[in-house]
Amino acid sequence: MDGKYDFSETDRKYACNCRLGASYSKSKTEFALWSPYAQQIKLNIYENSRSAAPHIIRPMQMDQKGVWRCTVSGDLDGAYYTYCVTADGITRETPDIYSKSAGANGLRSMIFSQKSVYVKGWENDRPISLSSPSDAVIYELHVRDFSMDENTDHIHRGKFLAFCEDNVTNSYGDSVGADYLSGLGITHVHLLPVMDFASIDETSHKAQFNWGYDPLHYNVPEGSYSSDPFNGLTRVKELRSLVMALHRRGIGVILDVVYNHSFDADDSPFGKIFPHYYYRHSNGHYSNGSGCGNEFASERRMAGRFICDSLCALAEDYHLDGFRFDLMGLTDIGTLNRCAKKLRRINPDILLYGEGWTGGCSPLPEEQRALKHHAEKLDGFAMFSDDIRDGIKGSVFDDRDCGYINGNKTKERRELIKSVMCGGIYHPDVIRPERQCWAKTPLHCINYVESHDNLTFWDKLCLSMPKASYEERLRVNKLGAALVFLAQGIPFIQAGQELLRSKPDCNGGYDHNSYRSDDSVNCIKWNLVTENRSIMEYYKGLIAIRKAYPLFRMTDAEIIRQKLRFEDLSGCAFAMHIDDLILVINPNRRPAAIRLPEGVFDILADGVHAGASSSGECRGKVSAMPQSILLLKYRT
Repeated sequence: MDGKYDFSETDRKYACNCRLGASYSKSKTEFALWSPYAQQIKLNIYENSRSAAPHIIRPMQMDQKGVWRCTVSGDLDGAYYTYCVTADGITRETPDIYSKSAGANGLRSMIFSQKSVYVKGWENDRPISLSSPSDAVIYELHVRDFSMDENTDHIHRGKFLAFCEDNVTNSYGDSVGADYLSGLGITHVHLLPVMDFASIDETSHKAQFNWGYDPLHYNVPEGSYSSDPFNGLTRVKELRSLVMALHRRGIGVILDVVYNHSFDADDSPFGKIFPHYYYRHSNGHYSNGSGCGNEFASERRMAGRFICDSLCALAEDYHLDGFRFDLMGLTDIGTLNRCAKKLRRINPDILLYGEGWTGGCSPLPEEQRALKHHAEKLDGFAMFSDDIRDGIKGSVFDDRDCGYINGNKTKERRELIKSVMCGGIYHPDVIRPERQCWAKTPLHCINYVESHDNLTFWDKLCLSMPKASYEERLRVNKLGAALVFLAQGIPFIQAGQELLRSKPDCNGGYDHNSYRSDDSVNCIKWNLVTENRSIMEYYKGLIAIRKAYPLFRMTDAEIIRQKLRFEDLSGCAFAMHIDDLILVINPNRRPAAIRLPEGVFDILADGVHAGASSSGECRGKVSAMPQSILLLKYRT
């Protein structure tokens, strides 16, 4: 690290565990802000979020650990506050990094009681319980995408409250929205960032869109998703209502969190409160391993503490079921393990996973990074498997590159698919070097072919299979989905993947990076529930199979090595034998034959149907249809 910004001595001398932020009681509110090198700090209290000037201004006093304190008597429930921090001779006004709510655009932090954000029934709400992370079926969803389609009768379009609406239908009269999620069989909704981000003007009525990977406040719900962004109580209550509505349906809620960088560095609340401390530097400048202009210095004591405090506050305040970490490779292993330990005290079943890579070069030492190749050093974290993603469909960085199911049917690719079907662990019967098998347990792997990043799965197939018919692409889509849901590990799909979701751009192509494209590109087209019902039912059937048969949800690597065996078939097709189940995987354009053991087998899935109960029977020599699976269960 550049010596100008070496804060190791700061950590040694000033790091502390005392409570920070605003601590409310009816008779007084105590304020505590950590900024050991500030020359002066004043507290400003505003009557409401739109007040022109503060009605209370109080000087703060610093203690020996660099914490500035002030106590204001009286009931401040519903008031707002900021700090004027003088650092390096410059005074700037800032909200609190420990804010739990704020006014419009996060300019002022809010003081509130738990009574003021109470939602009826909240005290009885509980997270979803799982026997194992492998029981999860994760559905990635953007709040605005969920309800902006004009072909539905949602009332609260683009808002948290849309998830609370029952009996929503599309223009054909079929159930969509939250009712649809209940019927699909998913266990968890993974929400793209819902904590306050900087790119949306919450005071504007103009339609605006962003994925939200530009964080401003980490503990404050995004105001544009609330019905009243000016009232900080509203956003808290409505996010709680969303969580409770999904929990009532048996669906857990996972938040996408972005602790690897903030929207800005110098002008962020972190930069104003303690310039440079919370960010990494290289050669005297902010480092940029995120690709977004800065990196959060999680390895520093109070920065790492902030991440832990933030995650625990969110888990407790919103009864959350999990967190997905953006660019997790930029966060140090030690901090994440401390977070995991604390989070499991709050929710023993909490799901923790993320992107085990960085977005560029970082000064954080490689051995400290939470990369996928360091999965075994992390306490119960899973990583997105780009092995299964690119192995199935081809590289996300090359539109026309093909994977195992859409054209690259080599022996090497077949062995990779065998490996990922084992959950990415080493298997002696698979021709893949053990050093490449970064997963030591299947619970390290999030299996997917599509997420919000890059092309949708359907768009990728359209570009990589330009001469294929619609029917052939449909077969290949089903095959890819089967590999995701029937692989060991944790399955994950983007919302609408099961509906052949597409993101066409205005130039006749497809949108690779729709992070700020408009609703016409991003929103879920709910009429597809009716128009593409057959493929949706196929995905639904695969989910039902996974839930019904624990052999697809094993958690022990050694047991998987004992139970799974492979049989090579013609043209790089193969069969996977798991006790009384046989899964034939055929990427070829012609049938793949297999001789079955003696006895009768029930058909659970083929290229047309999928479900937990038998759709027919077979014996002797059978064939998997072209570009499809055949899943059989021995009839005892």
